[in-house]
Amino acid sequence: MKTFGLIGHRLGYSFSRNFFTEKFRKENLDNHEYVNFELDSIDEFPSIFDQGKNICGLNCTIPYKQQMMQFLDEIDPEAAQIGAVNTVKITNKNGIRYLKGFNTDIYGFEHSLCPMLEAKHNKALILGTGGASKAIKYMFDKLKIPYLSATIEEECFEKEIRYSQIDEQLLKEYLIIIHATPLGTFPKVDECPNIPYQYISADHVCFDLVYNPEETLFLKKAKAQGAKTKNGLEMLHLQAIKAWEIWNE
Repeated sequence: MKTFGLIGHRLGYSFSRNFFTEKFRKENLDNHEYVNFELDSIDEFPSIFDQGKNICGLNCTIPYKQQMMQFLDEIDPEAAQIGAVNTVKITNKNGIRYLKGFNTDIYGFEHSLCPMLEAKHNKALILGTGGASKAIKYMFDKLKIPYLSATIEEECFEKEIRYSQIDEQLLKEYLIIIHATPLGTFPKVDECPNIPYQYISADHVCFDLVYNPEETLFLKKAKAQGAKTKNGLEMLHLQAIKAWEIWNE
């Protein structure tokens, strides 16, 4: 049995497990399984290999996308530059387990967002500065799209602003808005970032990394202003497909 799985903390509903279990069923891959490895601490990670399973590949979610890197034998250059991995390929080199880390969030995000963009969408506002924003910033750098990140942290770093600085003038200029915080995730569906939604227009593209609920309060408010909107579900599908390609290369 070939085992694939997800490394995380409190996983509960797992997109990855559902996606791959259904994929294995449809493709008659009876010798494949996908399991959740819930870890209270990343220090428990090596113990998953003591369960007698033939682990061939892993996905990694918050809060371990950065902490996982210490256990890897090799890191793909893109993932190293971002500073986070969400996919681990496991092979055998000279009888020794060999782990290589990748970040497929970049691929998923780029191929989900870019079809929505037009020439006028040349500046981006990222709501949030946590781990979820790392791949997004990397992608905008790659596409040469300038961006600002709104932060609630005490210290403001380069390219960061306070939420209170988001005003009508800024939103006229920054026509891509990416929500990269957990606000509005089920069950707290009545929460959303504190920004002046009245200045969002039909010129805006608003993207939410959250996919549960399907339409967050952030997206509802943006759509009410005429903006083009999308949630994070397609991004998750794309990054999962890319992870499968990596595991089978």
